[in-house]
Amino acid sequence: MKYLKISITTIFFGLINLLLCFVAFGDSSESDFSPRFASLRSNEVNLRTGPGVRYPVEWVFYRKQLPIKIIRNFGTWRLIRDWEGAQGWVHQSTLIKKRTLVVTGKTRTLRKSPSTESKAVAKLEDGVIAELKFCPSQSGWCRVETHGLTGWLRRAEFWGVDTNEEVK
Repeated sequence: MKYLKISITTIFFGLINLLLCFVAFGDSSESDFSPRFASLRSNEVNLRTGPGVRYPVEWVFYRKQLPIKIIRNFGTWRLIRDWEGAQGWVHQSTLIKKRTLVVTGKTRTLRKSPSTESKAVAKLEDGVIAELKFCPSQSGWCRVETHGLTGWLRRAEFWGVDTNEEVK
């Protein structure tokens, strides 16, 4: 009978721990979730088919500071999407809050001020990653920095910020 009491006690505490896990990692936080941008912490980040290490790696990103959009949370895992539409799960520790962007399309002109008439600072090729410094909410321009150069790019020329989003 003593053995049976230990088993019942073990089961009881096991169920309590399981219940606490559901409370801590349940979907309640998802109701408060809103998609946001972040970037990759390192030069190699595994993109998985599901939220956990037991899920296979579907893709590997090899670009530090690549901008991504977090579209869902599940515990310590984040469902992310890149500028080309690739989507999968990564652990939160592989991401940083630093706002970056990736130049899209043809070669773009980085300008000294937010105007198409402004002097050119540099030409940026498709795929260049830059740091997002400032985006006024109702402006079509954002201030960016890359390779020691600072200037302005039109929002339509890169991926990494939502329409009319303000970045300070």
